[in-house]
Amino acid sequence: MGRDDTDGFIERILANHRADLLATATRLTGSRADAEDLLQDAVIRAWLFREKFTPGTNERAWMHRIVVNTFINRYRRSRREREVLSRFCSETRRDLASEATRAPSVAPVHELGDEVQGALEHMPDAFRTVLLRVDVADHSYREVADALGCPIGTVMSRLHRARRSLERSLRAYARAEGYREAA
Repeated sequence: MGRDDTDGFIERILANHRADLLATATRLTGSRADAEDLLQDAVIRAWLFREKFTPGTNERAWMHRIVVNTFINRYRRSRREREVLSRFCSETRRDLASEATRAPSVAPVHELGDEVQGALEHMPDAFRTVLLRVDVADHSYREVADALGCPIGTVMSRLHRARRSLERSLRAYARAEGYREAA
């Protein structure tokens, strides 16, 4: 089957097996909304690689394998991002503890997902510095104020604005990705 095949191969699979595929995706993800997203990603992958399907073989089993593999790839990617974020936080904590007056480095940010990286990069330096020192390095407001040479009230104000900025950026990403907000 060639890439230019227009016989409705994917449409036929969905017409015949969508309910079963969605049930599998729901079992894997635990939610209907996430299952719909997973199935959509799997359909895209099936369409991209449709020439790898061997006519006459079990199209249902082929599509189930794509759904499962897509789920596994998503899980591995999110686990890697959590590991990188954890490593970034511990490196930053160590850097900030060793040099209290040094501005926090964001060099490892390039290893994070685009959304987290973008949120940190687009945050003003003054806000990012306070956020990393207080929330990541566990410095007190007084320690940060002394290191930066500003009043505690300024530290508190910058921290509030930094947290709000980060929350807005990540909430927008979560909405775009279809994640539901916690009540």
